[in-house]
Amino acid sequence: MAKPLLAGNWKMHGTVQSAAQLARQLAVGTGTLPELIVLPSYVCIPAVIAELRANTTIQVGAQNLSQYEQGAYTGEISGQMLSSLGCSHVLVGHSERRQLLAEDNQLVAEKFVAAQKVGLKPILCVGETLQQRQNGLALQVIDKQIAAVVDLAGLQNVCAGVIAYEPVWAVGTGETATPEQAQEVHGYIRHQLGAQGASTQLLYGGSVTANNAATLFAQPDIDGGLVGGASLEAEQFLNIAQQMVEQK
Repeated sequence: MAKPLLAGNWKMHGTVQSAAQLARQLAVGTGTLPELIVLPSYVCIPAVIAELRANTTIQVGAQNLSQYEQGAYTGEISGQMLSSLGCSHVLVGHSERRQLLAEDNQLVAEKFVAAQKVGLKPILCVGETLQQRQNGLALQVIDKQIAAVVDLAGLQNVCAGVIAYEPVWAVGTGETATPEQAQEVHGYIRHQLGAQGASTQLLYGGSVTANNAATLFAQPDIDGGLVGGASLEAEQFLNIAQQMVEQK
């Protein structure tokens, strides 16, 4: 059985000062809560780690990394750089990067491998667009997204990471997959991973809030959440975490 996990993707919000303040607020409320990860912007990572390291078990990750180890890649951030800061996890293949920055399945797979190579735990994001769902292609799209990573990294390594299902039509829109829709996809992913995937953490992402968290986390194959906007409010994020404890 997979261990519950809640990750907060802060995206491109705030400043170093506001990120540090949010980290302090989170540190106050981490008593008997599940595994928590926050994913600040690159420039905020050191300040957030400094706030959390001594006061809580909340881990810190990054929102992206380069597929390259090092070299003349102006503006890129390597996995080794993130690891040296103290990051534990990193997102790969977030729908916003797939949609807005044209990251394809092969590039996402390369980033997944690059993360694991330096000891970071990748959170692989997969999901379909509204048109793909309406055309009955949701599971086929997700299958291809995961298969590309399996082909490059191997099934065992994929199962050692985290997979987050985030339907593109529900990311930042206020729309949320029904618990039944989310469970269908999570159950499918678990089945496709086979026996090795029994302990793989499968997260749901897509407008998760304190109002819908409980019904989502009650589903048998949803091990946690990848939270966007709601993770920018300490009280709501901790509320979601508490609901996860109650359901899991």
